[in-house]
Amino acid sequence: MKKIVTLILCLSSIIAFSQTGIIKGRVIDKQSEKPVAGASVELLSTAGISAITNADGNFKLSNVPLGRQVVRITFVGYENISIPDIDVTSGKDNILTVAIAEKFNSLEAVVVKSGTNKAKSINKMAAVSVRQFSAEEANRYAGGRSDVSRLASNFAGVATADDSRNDIVVRGNSPSGLLWRLEGIPVPSPNHFATLGTTGSPVSALNPNILANSDFITSAFPAEYGNAIGGVFDVGFRKGNTEKYEYTLGLAAFPGVEFMAEGPFMKKKGGSFVAAVRYGVVGLLGLAGTAAVPNYNDVSFNIDFGKSKLGNFSLFGIFGSSNIEFIGKDIDSTDLFAAKDEDAKATSDFSAFGL
Repeated sequence: MKKIVTLILCLSSIIAFSQTGIIKGRVIDKQSEKPVAGASVELLSTAGISAITNADGNFKLSNVPLGRQVVRITFVGYENISIPDIDVTSGKDNILTVAIAEKFNSLEAVVVKSGTNKAKSINKMAAVSVRQFSAEEANRYAGGRSDVSRLASNFAGVATADDSRNDIVVRGNSPSGLLWRLEGIPVPSPNHFATLGTTGSPVSALNPNILANSDFITSAFPAEYGNAIGGVFDVGFRKGNTEKYEYTLGLAAFPGVEFMAEGPFMKKKGGSFVAAVRYGVVGLLGLAGTAAVPNYNDVSFNIDFGKSKLGNFSLFGIFGSSNIEFIGKDIDSTDLFAAKDEDAKATSDFSAFGL
C-alpha cells in the first residue's frame, strides 16, 4: 500500500511539474544595443511572477503557466513594451531579446494642413513601409508551409504568382527586385530549387525555428539597403539557450524531418549555440504537386562566442542543397512543374556564412 501511495505522489509531482514553463531573455537599448540593467519584467496574466534584469540585461521568469502569455517590460526613462502571444510549453524555454526605446517628453501638437494631394493613395494601408514578423507567425500562418515568404504574401500591397512558388510581388514590382539580407549581409535567394536571378522557389531553405524577429520592408528603404526595388527581407538568427541544452525533433510535410539543438557555448563568457538540420519528405508523402520526387535538405546555425576584450563575436551560416529529375513519360498533363514531352534535371545549392 505504501508503494502505491508513493507511486501516486511521484506521478502527481511529475504532472504538477510539467504544468509550468520558463520565459527568459535579454533586454537591450534599441539604439545602442547595450544591455539594460534594472528593468522590470512582469507576466501580466499571472500575478506575482516578475523579475529584474541583471547587469548583463538578462532575466528569467520561472513557474510560468502553459499557454499563450503576455510579458511587459518597464524601465524608468524608457517606453513600456508588451510582448504578446508567447507560446509557453513544458520542457522548452522561451528565449526573448527585447529592445526598448528611450522615452522623450511630449510637446504640444503642431498641425500642418495642405490641399488634397492626388498623387497619394486614399487608402492609408498603402503607405505602410515596414512590417516586423516573428518565427511564431511563420509557423502559425495557415498554408504558410513554415515559409516567411508565404507569410509576407498576407501583408498589405504584397502578392504571389501562385501556390507553386513563393515569389514576392510588392505593388506590382518584379520578384527579382527583392533583396535578401541575413544578419546584415546581402545573400542570394535562400531557397531550394532556385535559379540564377530569381528570389523565390517552391520550397524555402530558411528555418523559421532559429529566426529572430525580422523586418520586411516594402518601400522607402533606408540608405543601408542597395539594389532593392521590390522589397527587403532583413532576417536574423536568434541566440541559443545560455543555461542548458535543449533538443527538438519534428516532422511536417514541407519542412520535412527536423532536428534542432541549442545550449551554452563558452559558458563563462555567456555564449551559446543553436543549430538545425532538415530533410525534405514531401515527395515521399506524395504532396509535392508533381510526379517527380524532390530531394532537399538544409543546415542552419548560429554560434555566439560571448563577451571578450575584443567585443562580441558570432559565427552564423546556412547551407541548402536540392535536386529533382523530371522524366517526361512519368509526367501527366496536370503536373505543376514539368511537361510530358521533355526530360529535365535541376540541381541547386545555396550557402552563406558570416562572422
